[in-house]
Amino acid sequence: MGSKATHWLTEVTIILMCTVGSGCEGFFIEPVLTSVTVGPSMTVQTGGTVQMSAVGIYNDGSQLKLSNVYWSSSSPNIASITGSGLVTGREPGQTTITGAKETVTGTATITVTISGLTSIRVTNQDGVTSIDYGQSEQFIATGTANGEQIDITDSVTWSTSPSSISGVTISSTGLLVTISGAATPVQFQVVATDPTTGISGRMNFIVHP
Repeated sequence: MGSKATHWLTEVTIILMCTVGSGCEGFFIEPVLTSVTVGPSMTVQTGGTVQMSAVGIYNDGSQLKLSNVYWSSSSPNIASITGSGLVTGREPGQTTITGAKETVTGTATITVTISGLTSIRVTNQDGVTSIDYGQSEQFIATGTANGEQIDITDSVTWSTSPSSISGVTISSTGLLVTISGAATPVQFQVVATDPTTGISGRMNFIVHP
């Protein structure tokens, strides 16, 4: 048999060995991580904890619970997270939890509500009880919980009573805005409500020409 035929048979033998044998692991391609799903997204109270987990999705369609994930919180003062993924609620608000593996990341949202809330007091930034139409005023909600006073302005639901007042609106952050032009004064209440317990606080207020 000539040298060319011998070389051809050698190549065929190697291909067959790699097909049926166990000595050619280098020919198998590892699945590539394409996305990460992080969870759960949920609400916890201050002092409460929740264990986060991350599931990797690969380009071959497989899924795997991930270990050695790098965890971080966008607002550690609201909710902190340990290297093992344990979240602890610190103060009322909302934060984004990110889990990273290699160069791929996933996120979940944690909302922290106040624990042991017993009452809410509504005040405003300037200490006034009325403003003119065309002016604005920032309101503040202070919660009493476990004997402590806590600013919960950004975690309550703001509204007015009555709910619809011509030329008067209040934002989700407690900013009252009025439109100039009205001819008569209006008296109403500014209301801050904790969405978890339903506890609310009120302040009487007047807007006049």
